[in-house]
Amino acid sequence: MDHQNPAELRKPYMGEPLRRSGLADLPMTQFHLWFDEACESGLAEPNAMVLSSVEPSGMPRSRTVLMKGYDSSGLRFFTNYTSRKARALDADPRTCVVFPWHAIRRQVLFAGRVERLGDEENDLYFASRPRGSQLGAWASERQSRPVADRAELDRLFHEFDSVWAADESIPRPAYWGGFRLFPSEVEFWQGGEDRMHDRFRYLLVEDGGWEIERLAP
Repeated sequence: MDHQNPAELRKPYMGEPLRRSGLADLPMTQFHLWFDEACESGLAEPNAMVLSSVEPSGMPRSRTVLMKGYDSSGLRFFTNYTSRKARALDADPRTCVVFPWHAIRRQVLFAGRVERLGDEENDLYFASRPRGSQLGAWASERQSRPVADRAELDRLFHEFDSVWAADESIPRPAYWGGFRLFPSEVEFWQGGEDRMHDRFRYLLVEDGGWEIERLAP
């Protein structure tokens, strides 16, 4: 069977190099600048990030989730607290996420630890979600666990849809909420010509400040 040889796929990266003088002193300030540019570029779902966790067995596991907020302390994302990723994060809060913005020759990596968000913040975000997404949270209580078929999922969705009137507020399930990632390391990667990429890493130091260093591509 004919197929595209991955070894022959090459994407030349062109454009201005990334300089230390062009970086903000704080990683979340730099992320804010790059995130705005990713949004303005028309990139599909610029808030999509690959989240990695470690299973109790020691096996790493990754999946794509949506970042739903950030501030000077770090990133926020939401999930089912009984899901496989949430259970892994509760057992070992160390994690790493990557924003793969390759269409604009950029990538951002965050490494650090996560903590669950409080009820107030969870309730506030859940209330802002579309009704369908709220019902989906109720219907997917057994997230990451086997189900018989798609029909079972559809049945659960419609059952919960009939519980609340169209104009009625849907409460947040107790098993659903968010995490905040507090980074101790943030790396900004920008593709360069001839694979001479620019990489800068922010490292959290003991006094709470950030040290910035260039990494070899």
